[in-house]
Amino acid sequence: MLKLILIFFLIFTNLSYGYIGPGMAGGVLAAALGIVIAIFAGLFAILYYPIKRIIIKLKHNKKKEDSK
Repeated sequence: MLKLILIFFLIFTNLSYGYIGPGMAGGVLAAALGIVIAIFAGLFAILYYPIKRIIIKLKHNKKKEDSK
């Protein structure tokens, strides 16, 4: 039955003369850019504090070695 419906829709296609304005491209671009920025911001937020802690620890150890 599913194959019959699929064949029906493939044979009797109907052309659509719709218009997507230039504003739609800007919206899609903004959404895609927002998703990419959100992913990078999430990765930065996850990795920032452990790396910061390691750098502070290394600086603290270096100051201890310099004072000896």
